[in-house]
Amino acid sequence: MVILAGGLSRRFGEDKCLKKLAGKPLVAHVLNRVSAVSDEKLIVVSSGAQRSVLSPLLEPDATIVIDKYEGHSPLVGALTGFEAVQAECALLLPCDAAFVSAEIAALLLDLCKSKSAAIPRWPNGYIEPLQAAYNVTHASEAARAALKEGKRDMLAMVAHLHGIRYVSTLVLQQYDEKLTTFLNINTVADWKKAESMLAKRQRQNH
Repeated sequence: MVILAGGLSRRFGEDKCLKKLAGKPLVAHVLNRVSAVSDEKLIVVSSGAQRSVLSPLLEPDATIVIDKYEGHSPLVGALTGFEAVQAECALLLPCDAAFVSAEIAALLLDLCKSKSAAIPRWPNGYIEPLQAAYNVTHASEAARAALKEGKRDMLAMVAHLHGIRYVSTLVLQQYDEKLTTFLNINTVADWKKAESMLAKRQRQNH
């Protein structure tokens, strides 16, 4: 799996991958929730300084790689991760999806076989390219083509892919009824909501 942790976190005001949620950095929540889904665990960061801070906070089986290309963006991070991963297909996840579903992650990886990608799609047509599975060879080629055009967004990469399997979120609700897997923590308000959700779940489990 490839987890993108090099974002600038402009809306959050600090490096959100390091922001602690229930005592653990956000990125550690993502890793822990899907650790059984993939043997490879790559975290993509934007600088050596970020890697130095993050490294002691993660399990030793997680590999941290630094963006290889100029201009920080999810597309640059994704390409860096795809070029470093060994598997034929890889999950791509953001560092702030603290409630990512392991069941959905495993399903997307399975559906990616013989396809260029397996990407969730909402009924209104909106897609979730940052919580999807990709054939790393096809995705790397598509990402490089998008960058060559001067584009740095994930949709530009997806536009260059052929043979995508789109997965309806209506189907994914069978695994995650409220689809909290797609809850991204972009603001302090989101973080407070996540803290409340985790506390509620812990109370329910006791």
